[in-house]
Amino acid sequence: MASAPTSAALYATVISSAQVTGAEPKDAKELKHHLKHGKGFQNPWDSYKNTVGPTTILDIAWRYFTGQGRWPDTTPPTVPVHKPTFLPTRDSSALRATWLGHACYYIEFPGGLRVLFDPVFTPRCSPFTFMGPKRYTDIPCEISNIPYIDAVVISHNHYDHMSHPTIMNIKKKHPNVHFFVPLGNKTWFLKCGIHNVTELDWWESRDIKLTVMDHASKPTSTDVSVMGDGERKVNEAGGPKTIVATIGCLPCQHTSARGPFDRNHTLWASWSVESCGKKVWFAGDTGYRTVPRLPTGSDDYDPKLQLPYCPAFTQIGTLRGPFDLGLIPIGAYEPRYIMSSMHANPVDSVNIFVDTKCRRALGMHWGTWVLTEEDVLEPPRILKTALRAKDIPETGVFDVCDIGESKEFDA
Repeated sequence: MASAPTSAALYATVISSAQVTGAEPKDAKELKHHLKHGKGFQNPWDSYKNTVGPTTILDIAWRYFTGQGRWPDTTPPTVPVHKPTFLPTRDSSALRATWLGHACYYIEFPGGLRVLFDPVFTPRCSPFTFMGPKRYTDIPCEISNIPYIDAVVISHNHYDHMSHPTIMNIKKKHPNVHFFVPLGNKTWFLKCGIHNVTELDWWESRDIKLTVMDHASKPTSTDVSVMGDGERKVNEAGGPKTIVATIGCLPCQHTSARGPFDRNHTLWASWSVESCGKKVWFAGDTGYRTVPRLPTGSDDYDPKLQLPYCPAFTQIGTLRGPFDLGLIPIGAYEPRYIMSSMHANPVDSVNIFVDTKCRRALGMHWGTWVLTEEDVLEPPRILKTALRAKDIPETGVFDVCDIGESKEFDA
């Protein structure tokens, strides 16, 4: 579907300037994830240990020199890619999710809200066009093919989640879209000439009000402004349809950086979006535990190890759940002693699913770029095994889908 000029008379989105109060942990205001004597942020849990440093590159090089490391085979066929089909109007009654590769999902909420998560529509996830991880599966569509984007939600600033060319293209095609980012990232957007951006800290939320003047019309971007306190309006009979949604910034266990000298200067986050009775949790990019170096073939869930896990997910489930749908990473996890603090493997992912009280889930963060050593088709296989171990059905609860495929969730 081709992009068309926006008509503010057709609909408008308004962002509340007042924080929406939601349940939060008792110690949330202590801001333990903020560095006390410097710029930046940290993971404040025993489940996180820094496994990336100057020795990591040498360690990885040694793995390949000694034959321990491996390059996954990306020879086709791998993950099927389909041209996605988006709803042509805002008239929708079911929650609908379309996977657009890696961590990018497009969510069509019942009632009309449309949200895009972590979009990267470039051949490489890199600051360079000529080097860095290259896609082994195709980009399923272009930004211009997406008829509505009301909000773009960014989990953190790594290049496989926050792409400058993609964001600028979104701004061009949907000039009134509003971006939601974790604390510290707003400056980057302002430098890019993007002012429709709201940055939030963990456990903070904002309201969106979407007023659709002609529900069957086909505008392609939102008209965003700031709504002051007390401006939420009630629909009059026969008047325009108003959709109210809440977007919340929540914790996850990860890191941030755009270059060699800004590690953890900006925050990382998971997100919740609630609209018209449906609630989605987007995990972003996250670890669950930190697994030490173990002998090959060891079970890193052996109770004898007594590895602490991140408590934030249980807090999210208890205080902000349950969720109708969770979007949860399942890939980029080997070798575990390097990647586990930052990236969940499918066993971790199932535990995160249970902790956050998601009723259904879809996997992400796989099938697009080679970032780590596991086979490119391994994550969904391990996911089924992990679900079976938890007495959760292998299908119909926590699933995967093809790139470009859409799934609907009625219940």
